Amino acid sequence: MKLLRIGLLLLLLSSQVRAVAQKNIQNYLDQWVQDPELRHAGIGIVVKTIGQPDRMAAHNPDLSLIPASTLKILTTATGLAVLGKDFRFKTEVQYDGSIDAAGQLNGNVYLKGYGDPTLGSDQMPGVPDMDTVMEWFRLALQQQGIRSILGNIYGDASFFPSAVSAPTWPWYDLGNYYGAGAWGLNIHENLYYLDFKQVPNLGETPPIQALRPAIAGMTFINEVTTAATGRGGDTYIYGAPYTYERFVRGTIGRGNGTITIKGAIPDPPQFAAQYLLEKIQAIGITVSGEAVALHRMSPKTGSGLRQTLFEYTSPDLQEISQRANQKSVNLYCESILRQLGIKASGNPDRTAGITAMQNFWQQKSLDFSGVFVEDGSGLSPRNALTSRFLTEALEQIAQSPDWFDSFFSTLPVTGENGTLSYMLRNTPAQGRVFAKSGSMERVRAYAGYLRTEKDQLLAFSILVNNYTCTSDIMRKKIEELLLFLVQS
Repeated sequence: MKLLRIGLLLLLLSSQVRAVAQKNIQNYLDQWVQDPELRHAGIGIVVKTIGQPDRMAAHNPDLSLIPASTLKILTTATGLAVLGKDFRFKTEVQYDGSIDAAGQLNGNVYLKGYGDPTLGSDQMPGVPDMDTVMEWFRLALQQQGIRSILGNIYGDASFFPSAVSAPTWPWYDLGNYYGAGAWGLNIHENLYYLDFKQVPNLGETPPIQALRPAIAGMTFINEVTTAATGRGGDTYIYGAPYTYERFVRGTIGRGNGTITIKGAIPDPPQFAAQYLLEKIQAIGITVSGEAVALHRMSPKTGSGLRQTLFEYTSPDLQEISQRANQKSVNLYCESILRQLGIKASGNPDRTAGITAMQNFWQQKSLDFSGVFVEDGSGLSPRNALTSRFLTEALEQIAQSPDWFDSFFSTLPVTGENGTLSYMLRNTPAQGRVFAKSGSMERVRAYAGYLRTEKDQLLAFSILVNNYTCTSDIMRKKIEELLLFLVQS
């Protein structure tokens, strides 16, 4: 009986401690949102102890707000749960027709994509670069004894629809590397580098030095001017998929060096086919046809008539999701979203992926009221989540050990890596916040987990739209909030 009384007393004290902590956090939140620079802002915050029935503290938990890249949490977590952490994309070298005794292929070569976002990447650790994979593809043809090709080299992207981006993506994003969209055949992360030669005079136009890699047919109308400071972060490329004329606008700081920005390849399947064609011709294999992008399947190019010579596989989904969240790579999440649609219904369309993702979370009893999803990456300003929904999704993940381990390892860590590598460094919160950040104009968001100094694991989401201060100042305000939570 005495032991029972002691146990009940300890339980009561523990409950009282939690209640005090919850009250302290709620009081802090109530004061935090009164900041004058947040007077016009839409703010949604939920902080919750994992496994506790009631949320710990909240402000506007059901307000629908733009989440920016925190939406990647849903896409990568759903992908890991549904497709599995060991899922891999593939790319195939195929041919149709016949090969005669002289090594002449009376048919076509196909570089068939299945949505691999990492193919030929110079960004993804451990992935062979574009030159290397193209050499492998070329070697597969050589080893088959092919000496000449009486046909075309196709970049086959028909596995995904030709609508590569969401219709609600802003025009000013489409020409830049992060707005390249997801194609059935991606290459080099669908990006190119554009080098500018800095000049010393204010207002002067810095000339374009180089386009890397070279892309046939690309033209640039250079409207960039020289400013007193800047490293190219205020320079944007304007243009849509499939179009080869680009406007470049913005400012670059004066100097005598080189500034590089990144743009979206207009037609990655066409570029991949052209690159492979050049590799083939460089070793003396003659090709009578040309490089052709195949965006839709036609009777003449039916997959049933083809034979596969070589299959290349991507890193596993765990690694892909890690880079997607650590470096906030839109392409990776858009490819995962389309794979979710294929898994659920055989449909690679973006909307089928969104439906599959919604069905997955609804089966876990999450309420989609106030949730609007337009893409898998968070690039659309028409996306909206509630902080309640996002935090409850994070709690669901945390309560599934296998799923949690694979997902948790993908998140950036404060002061240590990814997009949070410089955040809260050299503070008590370094190494204690594991979260995905999101930002676009007048949007700052963070969602994930944090471990308090008392070793409690909390799930949280902080969504702020339309603040009146600068983005950097808004980030510092959120840092102060996170630091308080860690020390609570």
